[in-house]
Amino acid sequence: MTMAENNTPIAELSFEDALRSLEDVVRRLESGDVPLDESITLYERGEALRKHCQARLDAAQARIESILAGADGKPAAAVPFDAE
Repeated sequence: MTMAENNTPIAELSFEDALRSLEDVVRRLESGDVPLDESITLYERGEALRKHCQARLDAAQARIESILAGADGKPAAAVPFDAE
């Protein structure tokens, strides 16, 4: 993770940038080469990135479901994302 990425407020990151940052945090933590104090800081940032990504996904799902709503506002064709 570059210093700039680490200092960027998470709320300003796009979903894609946040996901890339989260993947980098996970890679660094899994490497086992990070000192304990830095690991804790990385874990905290990773958790914040995960929450940000989840919130963005939830917002996207809500937008899609609103598009699929009928004229009366009731879902006309909402299907869960994980349905097969």
